[in-house]
Amino acid sequence: TGRKRNSLTPRSTLFPCPGCQRDIDLGERGINGLFRNFTLETIVERYRQAARAAIAIMCDFCKPPPQESTKSCMDCSASYCNECFKIHHPWGTAKAQHEYVGPTTNFRPKILMCPEHEMERVNMYCEICRRPVCHLCKLGGSHANHRVTTMSTAYKTLKEKLSKDIEYLISKESQVKAHITQLDLLLKETECNSERAKQEASQSFEKLYYVLEEKKSAALRAIETSKNIRLEKLQTQVEEYQGLLENNGLVGYAQEVLKETDPSCFVQTAKQLHVRIQKATESLKSFRPAAETTFEDFVVDTAKQEDILGDLSFHSNGLEIPEINEEQSRMYNKALICWECPGKTDSADIYVLEYHKLNREDETVTWQKTEVCGKSKVLADLDDDSSYAFRVRGYKGSICSPWSREVVLRTPPAPVFSFLFDDKCGYNNEHLHLNPRRTSVESRAGFPLLLGSERLQVGCYTTLDYIIGDTGIAKGKHFWAFHVEAYSYLVKVGVVPSNKIQKLFHSTPDVTSPRYEQDSGHDSGSEDAFFDSSQPCTLVTLGMKKFFIPVTPAAPKDPASRILPLPSCLGICLDCDRGRVGFYDAGRMKCLYECEVDCSGIMYPAFALMGGAAVHLEEAVTAKYREYHDDI
Repeated sequence: TGRKRNSLTPRSTLFPCPGCQRDIDLGERGINGLFRNFTLETIVERYRQAARAAIAIMCDFCKPPPQESTKSCMDCSASYCNECFKIHHPWGTAKAQHEYVGPTTNFRPKILMCPEHEMERVNMYCEICRRPVCHLCKLGGSHANHRVTTMSTAYKTLKEKLSKDIEYLISKESQVKAHITQLDLLLKETECNSERAKQEASQSFEKLYYVLEEKKSAALRAIETSKNIRLEKLQTQVEEYQGLLENNGLVGYAQEVLKETDPSCFVQTAKQLHVRIQKATESLKSFRPAAETTFEDFVVDTAKQEDILGDLSFHSNGLEIPEINEEQSRMYNKALICWECPGKTDSADIYVLEYHKLNREDETVTWQKTEVCGKSKVLADLDDDSSYAFRVRGYKGSICSPWSREVVLRTPPAPVFSFLFDDKCGYNNEHLHLNPRRTSVESRAGFPLLLGSERLQVGCYTTLDYIIGDTGIAKGKHFWAFHVEAYSYLVKVGVVPSNKIQKLFHSTPDVTSPRYEQDSGHDSGSEDAFFDSSQPCTLVTLGMKKFFIPVTPAAPKDPASRILPLPSCLGICLDCDRGRVGFYDAGRMKCLYECEVDCSGIMYPAFALMGGAAVHLEEAVTAKYREYHDDI
C-alpha cells in the first residue's frame, strides 16, 4: 500500500520498490513515470506460454476453420499460420522486415522509453544513479553532471557480474543445503525452547498464585475467627443487659428474692445477689462494647508488592548491567546522573533511572523513576542539603538487566548562587586575565612582577590581586562552587561586604613572606595569633594543592592537622540570616571549615590570586549540559 507524503500533495504517493527497496514517488504521472521491467515481462510470458501449451493460439486471418498459428508479428499485433504469414508479408516489401516471434498474445512493444522524455529511447546507463537514461537526460536533465556509459558496456559488465554471482551460488549449493538443514534444526529448537520457556514462566506464576491463595486463605480464616469471637462477646453482653430488664433475668430474680420474709434465708441469698447487682450498676455507668466492630487490623497492605509485581520482567544474563559514573555525575543547581556499560556498547534500547531521598525517619522507601533513551539524565527539584540514592537498569524489549549498584550523592547545602567575575570593580587587567565569558580568572607571574622586583635590592615584595563577583547577596542562604588549578601557588577565597570593598582594593598590604598570612599553614610562628577579624574580608588560603584551615580557638594546635588536600571542586555556603560562612568539598558536599561573618552589608564572593594561579567557576547544569559536553 502506498503512503501519503502529506495532505498538501494528495497525488504524491510513496511506496517501496520491490527491486531496490527504495521509496519511489509516483508523482503526478503515476505509474507512467516508471520504467517497464521487460526482463520480468519476458519471464512471465515464458511461464504463461508453458501454461497455455495445451491451448493453441489460432491464426487471425485463416478462413474458417482457422489453423493453429506458428508466428506472431509484433508490428502487426497479430498471429499467423505459415501460409497467411507469407501472404501478408510478401518478400521484397516493407512488411517483410517486421519483427516476428513465436505465437503470443502479448504485443506490447519491447522498447524501453525514458520516463522523463516519453519520446526518447534509453541508450545510456548512469553509473551514479544506476539506471538507464536517454541522451536528453545527459545533455540538460537531472543526469547532466553524472558519469554515464554506453548501454552495451553496462550490459556486458552487469551480465558478467551476474553470471559470476550465479556460478558462485551454484557452486555453493551443498553449503546452502547444509545451512538450510541447520536453520530447520534451529526452527525446531526454537519451537521447543519457547514451549519450555512458556512452561517455566507458567510454573513461576503458578507459584505466585499458590502463595497468594495461601495468604488469601489465611487472611480470610483470621478474619472469620476474629468475627466469631467478637460476635460471641457481643452476644454475651446483650444477654447480660437483657437480664437487667424488669421481669427478666437478674432483676426478676432479685424481685422474687425481695418477697422472702425469713431474714436468715434472705440474708443468705441477698449477699451474693447484691454483688451481682452492683456490678451491673457499674457497667451501666461506664458502658463499653465488649468487642470492636471494625476490622482495621486486618487490612492487607499490598502497595510494596504491587510495585514489585509492576517491575516483574525477564532478566537476561546477556544484557549488561549499567554502572553509574560518579566522576561524571554532578550535584549542583540540578543533578546530572551519568552511567555507562562495562562493554562500552549500547546493548539496551532504553534505561530506567530510579532515585529516592535518604530519610532515617521513613521506614518505607518509595523510588521515583524516569525513562531515559541515552546514558545521562538531568534531574531538577531535588531538596537542598539532602542525600539521594540512585540506581539504573537497561531494557531491551521485555528483557531487563539487573539493577546497578546504588550510588549515594548529596545536594548542595543551599540554593546555587549564580554570578560572573566583575571586570570593572578593582579589576587589575595587568596581573589578571579573564576569559570572554568571565567564568575563569588567571594570575600570571610575568613581566610586571619582574619589573617590580627589579627596583628592589633586598627581598621580593608583591601584593595579592583581588577580584569579586558581579552580583551581591543581601539575605538568605546561598551556595556556589569553583575549581582551583592544581598548579596554583596562592589563592584566597571567601566573601567581602560591600562597605569594605574599597578598603580591599586600595589598602592591600604587602606580602613579604608567608609569616604575614596568619592562615597560611606555614610553620612561621603565626600560629600563636588567632584569625584576624579586623581584615576587610573573610578568606581562607589555598595553594600548592593544599587547603589551609585558619587559626581559630577551635582549630587544631598542630599545624599539620590544619593542612588538608585540596579538593578538585570547592564550594562556599553563605548564610546571611545566621551570619555564618562555610567552605565545602563540593564533590562530597562536606564542610571543611565554618566561621562567623559580619553580614550587615551586601556580601560579594571574593577571590585573591598571587603568582601563577587560576580559578574557574562551576558551570550550572542545564537540560542540554551533557549533550553540549559530549559534542566538545
